[in-house]
Amino acid sequence: MAVQSSESPETRFCFVFAHLGAVTAYARRRGSLDADALAAEVMTIAWRRLADVPEDDPRPWLFATARNLVYTESRKVETARRHQHELAEAQPTHEVFELDPQLAAALGELSPLDREALLLTAWEELTPKEAARALGIKSTAFRVRLLRARRRVEAKLVESTTAPDTKLTMERT
Repeated sequence: MAVQSSESPETRFCFVFAHLGAVTAYARRRGSLDADALAAEVMTIAWRRLADVPEDDPRPWLFATARNLVYTESRKVETARRHQHELAEAQPTHEVFELDPQLAAALGELSPLDREALLLTAWEELTPKEAARALGIKSTAFRVRLLRARRRVEAKLVESTTAPDTKLTMERT
């Protein structure tokens, strides 16, 4: 069905738009990530460039436009994948370590502030003055908190190493 050029642009575009399903199917078969959106983009381009769309059969023009958009989409995806791969390679590797189970248990029994006091000085290597600033407390108060936290952890560690293994005791009886 040929459309006469004397028709209005809206009427002419309705003829072109009737091929939306075919363009969507084309994009889907060509591996588009979002065939519906791509077909909608093709129709947007067709509306803007309606004078370039052949009047007798717009499908070849629509498919060529869809093909270009599919290629653009695949290039963008490939570029994004390469960029993500490069970022992953550029990331510094973090040292993985396992915390001693007894130490983890002892730290777990501390209050969050006491645990943070110990970790700021031991792991983050802050001075007591710097750690006090990080916690928003006075340096003297931090030193007292740190001393008490160290004593509690030490007591828990001594307790866990000297306590009889209850599992072994239960197995023997």
